[in-house]
Amino acid sequence: MLYLISQQLVDWAKGTPWADHLSALRLFHYITVRSAGAAVTALLLSWWLGPGIIQWLKQQKFGQEYADKAEEAGGLAARLLSKKGTPTMGGILIITVLFFSTLLWAQLDNKLVLLTLLSVVVLAGLGFYDDYAKIIQQSGGGTPPRVKLWVQITVSVVIGLYLWETPSTSRLVSEINVPFYKYPVMKHATWLGILILVLLIVGFSNAVNLTDGLDGLAIGCSLMVAFVFLVFTYLAGNIKAAAYLQIPYVNGAGELTVFCAALLGAGLGFLWFNCHPAQVFMGDTGSLAIGGSFGIIAVLIHQPFVLVIAGGVFVLEAGSVLLQTGWFRFTRLRYGTGRRIFLMAPLHHHFEKKGWYESQVVMRFYILCVLFALIALSTLKLR
Repeated sequence: MLYLISQQLVDWAKGTPWADHLSALRLFHYITVRSAGAAVTALLLSWWLGPGIIQWLKQQKFGQEYADKAEEAGGLAARLLSKKGTPTMGGILIITVLFFSTLLWAQLDNKLVLLTLLSVVVLAGLGFYDDYAKIIQQSGGGTPPRVKLWVQITVSVVIGLYLWETPSTSRLVSEINVPFYKYPVMKHATWLGILILVLLIVGFSNAVNLTDGLDGLAIGCSLMVAFVFLVFTYLAGNIKAAAYLQIPYVNGAGELTVFCAALLGAGLGFLWFNCHPAQVFMGDTGSLAIGGSFGIIAVLIHQPFVLVIAGGVFVLEAGSVLLQTGWFRFTRLRYGTGRRIFLMAPLHHHFEKKGWYESQVVMRFYILCVLFALIALSTLKLR
């Protein structure tokens, strides 16, 4: 919005005495300036709106009045404070601030930005409905998993088909790129590309949701992934930088840098209230939308598997659940009694059961996130 207004004012002032006075508005042409503005705007808005939204959630009794799964299982001696009673649906704050900041600072005619925002809104709506169902039921059950899964798959397939049918973006799903290799490993593989897109959006949407079990864990890890994509989107949208680094150039991808910056600002602002002891949880409203946005951005910059590296902690969390569930079912069929690989899944609860304090788990997972982020960034040069 600000970009459009500034450009119109500069065009209007050409050849008039106002031209020199309004020349500073040309700064809005630079993605770096608008990205910084989006990050600062999102952070300040989060600080400003956060207390009011938390208070509103409390008044509406949108809180987690049921014990979470980890507490129900027992044995968490290192957990000093119960999560029961903490307001959830804090994702409303993240998504509202993210949406507004992106619209304010990004180019509104960029279809990549609009496609990302659309997916975020749909997934946030799905998460909101799931959070509301959990609150009404007061059991933590929420929306049936198959319903959530079908909505996520539908959104992913629609996005994939749209990218395929649009000439300027069809290669994003028809060509397959992998990290550390400069050329596509497969071409004319549209259905495989769409399948990868579906797996990324659905997988990371649920992986971030599974990670959201400790104060500050999911949003902190999301911030590091967002920073990685802030770098990747800027370089992918810069034809000279992309050519130098021999990474895929995607016309218009630079505007996604504004979205990533806004997500960084919104995430930092939310972490202010979500750090231990948390005043609010993001809930499915935030986790489904954030995870889904990572999936679509990875595809839009033609670097789908970089997300698997940058989001390594999310992969470990989701993988621990899949392994635990699969092994339990297999051993129950084989031996009559289900056996476990981990003390509890997702993985962060396993370490809680081993006696780690909640803050220890979160901080050590942050360190792993930094490591994965550095490896992901190294793929820019090691090709």
